[in-house]
Amino acid sequence: MDESAAPVEPGGHEPRDRGPARFARPVLIAAAVVAVVCIALLVIIFLLDTYNATVYSVSGNDIQDNSQESRDIRGLYDGARAGSIVFLVIALLAAAVSGWFLYRGRQQGGGDSDGGEDVDFDDLGR
Repeated sequence: MDESAAPVEPGGHEPRDRGPARFARPVLIAAAVVAVVCIALLVIIFLLDTYNATVYSVSGNDIQDNSQESRDIRGLYDGARAGSIVFLVIALLAAAVSGWFLYRGRQQGGGDSDGGEDVDFDDLGR
């Protein structure tokens, strides 16, 4: 056995970067899921607001009136809308940062997907 070889982890893989780049891919996936959920929630809130305004207007009332009832209907989903927008912005920022870490890791790594080991056809048969 060659003692100058790099240490191998128990799974037979070479050790990877221990920095923040190892969390980049899971953070990117989680941020994408959160962003999709937030966008879906915003679409649902928009549809519910439209439905409530339509139902309120059927009786001849205007949703833009200054009455307490119309203000309550307009402000019904304000908290959910604001929270969804905040989480969407946080998810997009997290996705951008993790994408930057992945890009930086690829540029520093040289792009070798096989770990730099040269294997020819004869070595595959052993």
